[in-house]
Amino acid sequence: TTLRNCAVQLEEYFAGKRKEFFLKLDMFGTEFEQRVWQQVMHIPFGETRSYGEVAQTLGDTKVVRAVGQANAHNPLAIVVPCHRVVAHDGALVGYAGGLHRKRWLLDHEAKASGARLAL
Repeated sequence: TTLRNCAVQLEEYFAGKRKEFFLKLDMFGTEFEQRVWQQVMHIPFGETRSYGEVAQTLGDTKVVRAVGQANAHNPLAIVVPCHRVVAHDGALVGYAGGLHRKRWLLDHEAKASGARLAL
């Protein structure tokens, strides 16, 4: 079933064995939110992008705050890895699950990928 598939993929992610999710997603949000979430899903495991960089990929650097708001409305954290979006200076900001969880997820991905995040 879809729910079981999601649970298996999340277990693999937390075990450090999965870097991408392959799930059929039906997320509800505005057209802009959907575009932001699609861009966020393209941030590779173990890497980060700034809110400004995400805005730039959308074609308008002036929508930085709106990118943050879209991330705040992300209904599928981890699967849509909004924890990979950071401030322009690399600071951890704006995570609905708490900044300690954002830090943990980024550290988990860095360890699993052998990368060292510059935060």
